[in-house]
Amino acid sequence: MLKITLEVEGMRCGMCETHVGDVVRRVEGVKKVTSSHAKGRTEVIAEDSVNTALIKEAIAKQGYGVGRIETQQYEKHGLFTRNR
Repeated sequence: MLKITLEVEGMRCGMCETHVGDVVRRVEGVKKVTSSHAKGRTEVIAEDSVNTALIKEAIAKQGYGVGRIETQQYEKHGLFTRNR
C-alpha cells in the first residue's frame, strides 16, 4: 500500500474537499481519501499499482491545481497490531 500526499491549490471549503475526494476515489486502486482545504493537501491510501498521474489528472480536470506529490509506503496498523 502507498500513502500519497498531494498539494492541492484552490480548495476553499468543505465542499471543495468533498469534490476532490469524490473524483480521486474513482481512480482505480484508491482505497481512502482525506482532503483539507486549510492545509491545502489531499492524502490518498492506495494500492501499490495505482497511477499517481491519473490522480493528479482527475484533480486538475476539476479546476484545482496540483503541486508537489509525495509517495511513501503505508502499513495499516490495527487496534491490536504490535510494534516489532
